[in-house]
Amino acid sequence: MARNKRAREAREAVVEEVDGGLAELIPDRDRAHAWTLLVDGAPQSHVDLDDPAHLDFEYQRRIGHIADLVAPPGKPVHALHLGGGAFTLARYVAATRPRSTQQIVERDTALVQLVRRELPLDPQARVRVRGTDAREGLAKIADGWADLVIADVFSGARTPAHLTSTEFLADVRRALKPGGYYVANLADGPPLAHLRGQLATAAALFPELALAADPAVLRGKRFGNAVLLASDRALPVAELTRRCAGDPHPGRVEHGRGLIDFSGGAAAVTDAAAVASPAPPPSVFR
Repeated sequence: MARNKRAREAREAVVEEVDGGLAELIPDRDRAHAWTLLVDGAPQSHVDLDDPAHLDFEYQRRIGHIADLVAPPGKPVHALHLGGGAFTLARYVAATRPRSTQQIVERDTALVQLVRRELPLDPQARVRVRGTDAREGLAKIADGWADLVIADVFSGARTPAHLTSTEFLADVRRALKPGGYYVANLADGPPLAHLRGQLATAAALFPELALAADPAVLRGKRFGNAVLLASDRALPVAELTRRCAGDPHPGRVEHGRGLIDFSGGAAAVTDAAAVASPAPPPSVFR
């Protein structure tokens, strides 16, 4: 036990310049083969190579709950990941749904090379990585290919403007199978104008929506992440609510009338009017 502890403490951080800035892989002192990826000081991913089904970040845990509900347990799916980070969610799907076919679209090819070298994927995982812009990669996906599309794209801790519009979501819906799920990691703080606009934008393309987040974020008390779920079929709101409420990072799920009231009459965002998500305050990553 003492030897294992010393081995964990002996691991050193890996620091490299990538296309998006300074990438750091920081060893997790509590897990022997786990690492946190930061880019320019902003946490991007946490990976446990011994247990790829372990999700550490609260927003990734909420996305994991949704991935668990997209199809019967263990059934392989087609999953598209817009934004790769350290491939955390692709590893999760591969571990919980073996034989799934997945594509990751990540424009930072230097980051991809770093992750592949330091945090290699299981060779049995059916994961293809494309080094291109998320929207360009999305356009190459065949109609109706995906059971699950996960958008988790940040540049300088902000979601690029061209990934916030109705035109973007129209292409997401094209790529989804009937009944497929679209999931987006959205970051915002008071007065939550970006989050409300993204809800209105999703509502213009999808008839069913749900939003999962820390209650303090939904009340506009602090900056944080909210996970949007959208589909053309009825959502498993009761089960998602149960899982989020019982999580180590408890969250609230809004749906139906409560979500409409929360959006506050915001207008859908088009390419012509789109702007990047707001930058987090400096205190968020301290």
